[in-house]
Amino acid sequence: MNNRLTSDFFKRDVLEVAPDLIGKTLVRRFNNNQIKRYTISETEAYRGGNDRACHANKGRTKRTEIMFAEGGVVYVYLIYGMYWMLNFVTSEKENPSAVLIRGIDTILGPGKVGKELQLDKSFYGETLFTSNKLWVEESGIEPKYSTAKRVGIDYAGEPWVNKPWRFILNQ
Repeated sequence: MNNRLTSDFFKRDVLEVAPDLIGKTLVRRFNNNQIKRYTISETEAYRGGNDRACHANKGRTKRTEIMFAEGGVVYVYLIYGMYWMLNFVTSEKENPSAVLIRGIDTILGPGKVGKELQLDKSFYGETLFTSNKLWVEESGIEPKYSTAKRVGIDYAGEPWVNKPWRFILNQ
């Protein structure tokens, strides 16, 4: 039985996809063919060009181009020259929104997630429903979660800094 999430899951509004990813299973096949499964425990939503915390707010760039694709592809970017951030593009084509994966299992913080998953620039544009190295599966659980403000976006100002667009699995 294939319980991999399909393109339809990701082609919805980011504010539906981000909480719906909580409790789902993130699967990573590493270069040595080892497969590990992780429970997605924390996400953050970035909602298109109007959201001043969203990278696409400044328009199309080489870095953000993938955010304008149809939902279901991977957007990774490097911060501080050392941490790859994992994001899943959502919504319809030309509506640049994405979900940042902030936590998997007990690994909290998007930099630590990227390190655990051994991400690099080769993941940029990877299609989640056909990839052999990274995908998301239905877990069959209906998790309870809390919401909170997004982290590290003070530059975005009001009302963006106080949007409760962070979703955290209740333990």
